[in-house]
Amino acid sequence: MDPTRGSEIVKTRPVLVVSPDAMNQRVESVVVCPLTSQLHPLWASRVACDCDGLPSEVAVDQICTISKSRLGKTLGKLDAATAAEVRAVIRLLYAEN
Repeated sequence: MDPTRGSEIVKTRPVLVVSPDAMNQRVESVVVCPLTSQLHPLWASRVACDCDGLPSEVAVDQICTISKSRLGKTLGKLDAATAAEVRAVIRLLYAEN
């Protein structure tokens, strides 16, 4: 997927792993949503969060699969309410109606 096109997110950035633990233990890749400090509070596909002290958003509209070898250190964990909101947005965007 290189070079990137259009509105694809580029550069190294933090991600939120959204694939289930059971899957993550069995395969060499993980499903992630990138985090961004470019805030779009009116976008239904973004979830506000804090990333290492910086106001950020989980870019659910940019969900993708990456190799586990791309993962760096763990920066933290979402609180339960934000995690539930991310799951709801994933269902809204990607589940069949």
